[in-house]
Amino acid sequence: MKAADIHFGRIERRQMRRVKNVFFVGIGGVGMSGIAEVLLNLGYEVSGSDMKSSAITQRLESKGAKIFIGHAAENVIDADVVVTSSAISRSNPEILQARELGIPVIRRAEMLAELMRFRFGIAIAGTHGKTTTTSLTASILTDAGLDPTFVIGGVLTSAGSNARLGEGQYLVAEADESDTSFWLLQPMISIVTNIDADHLENYEGSYETLKEGFVRFLHNLPFYGLAVMCIDDPGVQAIMPDVGRPVRTYGFSKEADVRAINVRQTGMQMHFDVIDDNTNQTFSVVLNMPGKHNVLNALAAIIVGEELGLDREAIIKGLSQFFGVGRRFTYHGRIKHAFGEADIFEDYGHHPSEIRAVLAAAKEGFTGRRVVPVFQPHRFTRTRDLLDDFAEVLSECDTLILTEVYSAGETPIVGADSRDLARAIRGHGRVDPVFIADKTRIIEHLKNNLLQENDVVIFLGAGDIGRLAKEMVEESK
Repeated sequence: MKAADIHFGRIERRQMRRVKNVFFVGIGGVGMSGIAEVLLNLGYEVSGSDMKSSAITQRLESKGAKIFIGHAAENVIDADVVVTSSAISRSNPEILQARELGIPVIRRAEMLAELMRFRFGIAIAGTHGKTTTTSLTASILTDAGLDPTFVIGGVLTSAGSNARLGEGQYLVAEADESDTSFWLLQPMISIVTNIDADHLENYEGSYETLKEGFVRFLHNLPFYGLAVMCIDDPGVQAIMPDVGRPVRTYGFSKEADVRAINVRQTGMQMHFDVIDDNTNQTFSVVLNMPGKHNVLNALAAIIVGEELGLDREAIIKGLSQFFGVGRRFTYHGRIKHAFGEADIFEDYGHHPSEIRAVLAAAKEGFTGRRVVPVFQPHRFTRTRDLLDDFAEVLSECDTLILTEVYSAGETPIVGADSRDLARAIRGHGRVDPVFIADKTRIIEHLKNNLLQENDVVIFLGAGDIGRLAKEMVEESK
């Protein structure tokens, strides 16, 4: 029997036959909801809790999940297993009750690893670009007719969801390094997009330990697996001698096995040629996403497609038909304001490197137009650890609005709030950021005080700032 002929859903149900009801603590999170949706489609009873109703919880409810708003011990009474994440406190009443009742409590990555165990796993890791690279890879495989299962940290525009259960043998998933849980995955192909200083609190506060964590992740590959690595990234370069598995590299560098040349941006599209050292052939690609960073993401997906034996034309078509993922340079519409009109975008970028890439893409795509970022820092620890880097990147803006840090459950840290960031930015002497603590006042200030004719507004951050982009466009209709 060929692997492609196996019905993977039946295998998973047999192996987890003792499990009928899976409960997710924080089911509305983008990572948790994806796994929940796959399990629903496999036929499991799925329930879960979150602090508030959202489009995500409503979607899961429409598919048959039982959703509880708020956390309470009685919610888990019927669960066979409870899935949680590092964002959930150990003192959560549902977790305490599950342990009291002897119900297994596992991390989301452990459940993802269980789903991956019976499939050909493709795991995408890296500080930046995971979601887009995972989405590009899933899109290529889908367009090629391989019908993959995917679990993504963002909503794939073409699918209208962040997860899908496929009948094929492939499972494409993000590998989350933030809490070391990516060590649980056992993929056949792993991508590492880059390694930047982030989430160091889970790596002994050390960048070196973080890099060692990525090596450990790659060592989960079998000896015949494949590591796909961005050779342009210094952090990735540093760990390559320690990988000990077959490696294919990508980048703009001449040392890359697969590299992009003749890269040019036209509006919101990237045009580039790809040279593959395996075949010594060149082919052209059009990508409907701006920015050189997305060219790198596409190169990683191209290598995966080639490794799986896909026809080159199918890969090119899959890339050309990819129209992005939610909260990644997402266009919401054009609005009217007191001084003219402006285009409104949203982006998830919350690390200095991501912000630099987004702003560069915007300036390249909208030559001659003013780019107006509205930035909500994410986590006090990240703001503290990267304050100087944030200040350097944001000081290059023409104008800038800052709002208060999105805490993500963290306790405020002295010297690490948005006022401190604003002072650090002013210290560079290039821009005087406008600090607006109350987010509800931002739209009014933009429309009546700050915006000029034909500005490009980008709401930046991993918190809830993106809602303002939608509200701003809705109000103008």
